[in-house]
Amino acid sequence: MAVLVWLVRVVHNDCGQTPPARTACAARSLGKTYLVGCREVGVSVRGVLHVHCAPPALCPHIEWAVAGVLGVQVSLPWVDQPAAPGTLRAELTWCGKPGAAGRITSALAAWNRIRFEATEEASAGCDAVRYSYTPALGTFTAVISACGDIMIPEGRLRAAMSLAAAASAAPGRRADAELRTLQELHGPSHPALGGSLEAELALLLGQPWDDELEPFRRAADGAPVRWLNATG
Repeated sequence: MAVLVWLVRVVHNDCGQTPPARTACAARSLGKTYLVGCREVGVSVRGVLHVHCAPPALCPHIEWAVAGVLGVQVSLPWVDQPAAPGTLRAELTWCGKPGAAGRITSALAAWNRIRFEATEEASAGCDAVRYSYTPALGTFTAVISACGDIMIPEGRLRAAMSLAAAASAAPGRRADAELRTLQELHGPSHPALGGSLEAELALLLGQPWDDELEPFRRAADGAPVRWLNATG
């Protein structure tokens, strides 16, 4: 994603003179003022794609999908995945536009047959992020700090506390009715409504995804890594 920067500068022109020319900027007359717009500024970030487990038949499609996001040809160094015999794994370190990790995740998750993780470093106006995907659990997204810790937004923590408080509220017709409504809306995805704040926090930290992916991560230690720079 390129960042389009517009600088608005008001230049008073009492003498009727045109403003001085500026490199990479275009001026448009507005009577006694000028609107100066600067050209597009490209921003590049780095990221890593870990394909932990994929059927061999999907490997070319994964490369095509990643190439479509990064804008360059992709050839991943596929090797066997001991944690799931008959499948392959690969790792790619890439450099591209902000948001590329999210677009790669959207493209690969559509097949619902692979396990993978995609990370992207922080950039101007954007936090570092990690995506984890498994066919059974779907996609998990987390904001990552500079030291690799998951950063849970305050709003999500307050929501977890509110749901847990609603589940443990004193019995009563009104409280029961409110709890039933919350359970109907959020019950399948919020353990706090079952009375477990600990399970709710584990979900916010992505613990179920870590539990499922950890055997595949360990099996991938020492796997070859491909470096790639995107175009544009």
